[in-house]
Amino acid sequence: MIEIKAIIRREKVELVKQKLSEQGFAGLTHWHVMGRGKQKGVVIDGFCYDELPKEMIYIVVHDEDKTAVVTTIINMSKTSPKGKAGDGRIFVNHIDEGYTISTQLL
Repeated sequence: MIEIKAIIRREKVELVKQKLSEQGFAGLTHWHVMGRGKQKGVVIDGFCYDELPKEMIYIVVHDEDKTAVVTTIINMSKTSPKGKAGDGRIFVNHIDEGYTISTQLL
C-alpha cells in the first residue's frame, strides 16, 4: 500500500477532495497546517509571514492507484497551467501494514 501526503493551498482542498471521491478514493484524512516552502514565506507591506496556512490531505491507496491519485492532486491543486510557488508538495511512502480497528480480532 502507498501513503500519500499532500500539502496544498486552502482554496483547493474541497476541489481535490471532490475529484478524488468521484474517482472512488473517498477515504482520506485532512487537516489545517502551517508552514513554509522554499520561498520561506511571503513579504507583504514590509511584514514577513514565514508560516502560511495550508491544508494537508493524507490518503492510503493500493500501489496500482498511486499514479491516479497523485495526478489528480497535482491537476486539481495547480493555480495556473504551469503552477506557481506555494501550490504545494506531495510526499509518497510505502506502508508495510495497516489495520481496520473495528474488524480486527484479538
